[in-house]
Amino acid sequence: MKAEMDKILSLADGESIAELQKYLSSLTNDQLITATTNSALKGKKVGSMLKGIFKGSPAVSSEGANRRLLVYEHLIPLCESGDLQAEVAADIIGLLMLETHTLSGSSLAKLAALFVDAIKVGKMGSGKSLELFPTILTALAACEALSYGKGELSGEEYKKQLINSLCSSRWDPQCVIHLTTMFRDVPLSSEELQFLVEKVLRMFSKLDLQEIPPLVYQLLLLSAKGCKKKILEGIVSNFRDQDLRQEEEQKDGENLHLEVQTIPQDQLRHVEGTVILHIVFAIRLDHELGREFLKSFKTSYGNLCPFSVALLLSVARIQRYEEQVFDLLKGAVIKSFKDEQLQQGSKFLQDLLPGHCSVAKMILDTVKNSVFGWDHVTQGLVQLGFFLMDTFGPKPGPFGKSTEGPVGVARTPSQQACKLGGQMLLQGFKMHEPIRGEILEQVLNRLVTKTASPVSHYLDLFSDIVISAPMILLESSSKVTETFDHLTYLPLATVQGLLKAVQPLLKVSMSLKDSLILVLRKAMFSSQLDGRKSAVTGFLLLLKNFKVLGSLASSQSTQAISSSQVQVDVHSRYNSAANEAFCLEILSSLRRCLGQQADVRLMLYEGFYDVLRRNSQLASSIMQTLLSQVRRYYEPEQDLLPPVKLEPCIAAHGDQVYLQEPLAHLVSCTVHCLMWLQNTQRAASLNADDSDDDEEEEEGYKSELQTILESMTRRMIKCELEDFELDKSAEFSLGSSVGVKNNIYAVLVMGLHEVLMEYNFIKANYNKTRFEELLQLFHRHHKLSEILKEKSGKGRGPSHKTPRSLLSMGFVSTLITVLFRDNSQGREEALSVLRSSGEFVRYALSVAVQKIQQLEETGHTDGPDGQYSDRTFRFLCDMTSVLMWRYTNIPSAVEEAGKKEKRCSLSQLCLEGLLKIFTACQQRYPEKMAQLLSTMDVAEDDAEQDDAAETNYFYIRQFQRALFTQLSGGEEDFNSREAQLLVSILTVLSRQLKPSSKQFVQMITWTVKICKETSFEDSAFCKGLLSLLLSLHVLYKTPASLLLELCQDIHSQLGDIDQDVEVEKHSHFTIINMKTATTAALLVLSQVDRVLDEVDWLIVRRKSQASSDKSGSAEASQAAGQQDPVEKAVTLQLGTLLTALNELVQTALLPGNCTVMLLRELSRTYTILTTLVKYYIQVCASQHGSLPNRFEKLVKLSGSHLTPQCYSFITYAQSGESNTGDDKKKKKRNEVNTAASAKLLRETKAIPNLIFSIEQYEKFLITLSKKSKVNLMQYMKLSTSRDFRINAATLDAALQEQEEPEETQKSQDTEAQEPKQKKRKQ
Repeated sequence: MKAEMDKILSLADGESIAELQKYLSSLTNDQLITATTNSALKGKKVGSMLKGIFKGSPAVSSEGANRRLLVYEHLIPLCESGDLQAEVAADIIGLLMLETHTLSGSSLAKLAALFVDAIKVGKMGSGKSLELFPTILTALAACEALSYGKGELSGEEYKKQLINSLCSSRWDPQCVIHLTTMFRDVPLSSEELQFLVEKVLRMFSKLDLQEIPPLVYQLLLLSAKGCKKKILEGIVSNFRDQDLRQEEEQKDGENLHLEVQTIPQDQLRHVEGTVILHIVFAIRLDHELGREFLKSFKTSYGNLCPFSVALLLSVARIQRYEEQVFDLLKGAVIKSFKDEQLQQGSKFLQDLLPGHCSVAKMILDTVKNSVFGWDHVTQGLVQLGFFLMDTFGPKPGPFGKSTEGPVGVARTPSQQACKLGGQMLLQGFKMHEPIRGEILEQVLNRLVTKTASPVSHYLDLFSDIVISAPMILLESSSKVTETFDHLTYLPLATVQGLLKAVQPLLKVSMSLKDSLILVLRKAMFSSQLDGRKSAVTGFLLLLKNFKVLGSLASSQSTQAISSSQVQVDVHSRYNSAANEAFCLEILSSLRRCLGQQADVRLMLYEGFYDVLRRNSQLASSIMQTLLSQVRRYYEPEQDLLPPVKLEPCIAAHGDQVYLQEPLAHLVSCTVHCLMWLQNTQRAASLNADDSDDDEEEEEGYKSELQTILESMTRRMIKCELEDFELDKSAEFSLGSSVGVKNNIYAVLVMGLHEVLMEYNFIKANYNKTRFEELLQLFHRHHKLSEILKEKSGKGRGPSHKTPRSLLSMGFVSTLITVLFRDNSQGREEALSVLRSSGEFVRYALSVAVQKIQQLEETGHTDGPDGQYSDRTFRFLCDMTSVLMWRYTNIPSAVEEAGKKEKRCSLSQLCLEGLLKIFTACQQRYPEKMAQLLSTMDVAEDDAEQDDAAETNYFYIRQFQRALFTQLSGGEEDFNSREAQLLVSILTVLSRQLKPSSKQFVQMITWTVKICKETSFEDSAFCKGLLSLLLSLHVLYKTPASLLLELCQDIHSQLGDIDQDVEVEKHSHFTIINMKTATTAALLVLSQVDRVLDEVDWLIVRRKSQASSDKSGSAEASQAAGQQDPVEKAVTLQLGTLLTALNELVQTALLPGNCTVMLLRELSRTYTILTTLVKYYIQVCASQHGSLPNRFEKLVKLSGSHLTPQCYSFITYAQSGESNTGDDKKKKKRNEVNTAASAKLLRETKAIPNLIFSIEQYEKFLITLSKKSKVNLMQYMKLSTSRDFRINAATLDAALQEQEEPEETQKSQDTEAQEPKQKKRKQ
């Protein structure tokens, strides 16, 4: 063999090609192949030998061509076999590539077939020889003609056939990457490329996970040829499927307690991370790819998934896409929340569409997945989190006040989006060390800089971070210290939130505590009032949280933020002693505040009680401070009246008088502290004896305080109003300084009365004489409050608000319980004293209602325990059961006497309280609603109910019974306010029922029955009842048919716009009568608006689906189009609405709101009909199908039943307006100019809008008629010419009037034109 090889080499080097040819011809094919193989395997001089063979085999001779083909056919499998050294194989392929163009067409065809067969049987594992294939295909394409079967094909066609058969065949997973790489060098048409890309994407599922990133890389390189969108969507959808499979396996694994993972999670995440890097790199280089990528998400968020969210966030690191990506994600998040809200609120949509895909869940999944080393995603997550919080956080209200809704549950889509931002940042903070510093810095920066807008959402996030990772936070404590420097300039609410959040850290970090104290000391002397208040807040917080040795374990107090994760307690033995010195030092700082403004003192008084409860060792200091402060205003001479000096409580500045010392709050704080100490010491003395010194000191201030309070009570009872310079003749107007002073005095005196009443009630221990004294105190209080009410009612100045009661929530709860429910024998006599005074009972109830209202509005109440939600909730439960008992057990007939007076009955007060409790509970403690209802012990009569829904329904039945009793009486006995309250309570309670439960159905049936049987002419009650009916109905089924019945009732009650037409009498719901019809019409129209919202949403959704489904076959989608449930539902809904509006449009509605609203809803209906028409235009353009019959009927209905009526209604509305305008002018000329012109302006805006939307609708109908070849305009009548109308009847009347004198005519003309001229100016 060697001899042949050497011979070929030597001849090749020589000049004579003829000899070389001759020698090669003498060799048999086998000899030649063996020589070549040996040479290749040894790797020596194989290149020279091949060159020699090619040199001696001229392509023009058939022998030479065959020999060349033989060499190719032999060497290609040899290179692929893997027996050769890599560089030898590369050399051989390189040489073969150079000579390919010399091969004949038939040889090329044979070689191509060889490749295709090898690929089909999976022999192209190493992919070395595949580099040659593109060269062969390119050469093939250049051939003129090739024999194929019996005929001939051009080279281009032949190549197409080859590629087709290649992509249709089965590929070995091993060679997918090589083939994809190979196709980059093959010139492909767009169809071939698409075919190829689809084939490669189908192969994804067959590949090993580790092979996917290199394949993606090759695909992205291939995308330079085109098919960018398809490639990206394929990659994303592959990972979406993988994620879903992995998630399901994980669930199955958890359920069966075994590992069934075909895809290991960490491996999948790492592969995803690598793929994301590849794609981002490709997008950086190819902006067209980036544009395609973003475009695919712009239409709908339906194709988002955790992988694509991560990809988007990584792309956001490229500057030119940053803004687009965040806007896109923001839009997707808010749209997803809005859609979810819309679907939850409507049974119609729930039945029509499958479950909702939540973008929020995807984003949180991305955060979770990013723990697998996705550093390129984390930065985007942080930015997106803050972007959502900044965009959707609470906004400042008017005058910079924050309009914060109830904290607790995120209800609106914006609140949910803001909450999502917070969750992302919190999870990110826990998982990723590198971004912690940045998150913390950004949160603290926002707390400091955003002083004009509310920052509660950032405070919540900061507080969560502190709780979840206190030790991590200590590493960046310098950032927190920097924030402390700004405390004096921050709004008070921010300071309170910030200090509350940092509290667990202060216990662990000495340096943090010291820096805070320094800042607070400076703040004590701040020139800003808010700065000083911040200092007081901070110091009180410190006092509450640094326990002094020997303090009682305060079982009653629950710490707002537990620091259970902080497992460190620095030098615990030294701690408590040091704490004592530290606390006493703070107290001495706080004493300075007692000389400052009333606001600062007030904060101090409200805080002392909490401090005492948490840190009972500070009792003597606190009590001494309070005692010395009380002494300043107390009159020690026992015979002098009044017992307090009110002069020093006010201060004057120029002619302004203002409060200097909130005396009533001071006494209230003292009383509560004293009571608490006495209770705890009574409990403690049973357990152990204390040291005598402390005892004596304590007894000292206790007895002195008790003496002062007793003396105050005695003398306050004796005091007449004249002693305080307040009597009926005193001035109380807030316009003068004397009036302001008297007002302040009155409020202080009333406050003192209340505090003393609470003190005496507790001290009395159900003693009859003490209760009589208490009642005398109340009469003094009542007399003064009556004078205040009377005076403020008369004055034209700013009206006087009832001052907030100083009774504590706990006391009010106890008081109403004993007044109504206490049946014990021993207390009967004493309580009868209080019960006998109707005024006192009413007062107790009204204070209870006032406290509940404060809780509903702000989330806490004044006085002790007001800040602790657990305790306030317990008081709520107690009050609920008392009010419920009082309302259900004492019939209102007993209270008939009170009816003659112009004020609400006690039953009504109870109902108001219950309504406020239920709403407050739903807003503040939504998860505790069942607990609240189960504590109401009215249920004792019935069987025990464990089920929450049953308990809830039990109370619903109670209130239904009460309402039924109200309605079964005559109209003169009907108490409208009480009935409205009952309906409101039923509305709140029915929200707790599940729409699928049988109780819900019973509730709807009952409401429908009441609406059908009640005929009282009370529009407010009617509004409440119909609102309840509609809100329930929406969750049960679509309200369209109900709306139609209501519209028919309204039409038959109010009559037709054409007075000569007799309206068919309908009475589905007797609650609709002449008086209530207008109210009902407004409600119906607002419900129509909601239904239109849903229909609009469905059409838009269908439109975006249709545009993304264009690739589907036209026939299939057309067949689906006729049966499409969404289109069918939309058409039916609109049909029913058109019929309902047809009734309303013929109704003689009163001019004003109702007319304007109807015009608005009509124009909206036409706009939505236009949207539907546009959708069908789009369908016809892409599919050339026929229109569904239902849609044609809908168009016919709109043309015959609605459009003509709209025009006559417009005429009616315009004439109606001018008539009422004229009547008014005769009565009140000056007022009507402004009112009538404003009304006309509003009116005239609605009318052109309606006409425009009708004409737009008709315009697009013409377009659709042309596209679909169906004449839809045959159903439309020509519209009225509105510019020039002659009404015969009006003309006759006018001609008759002309006979009257000219002068009156002229004066009327000028009058009638006034508002019109005004309108023109505007």
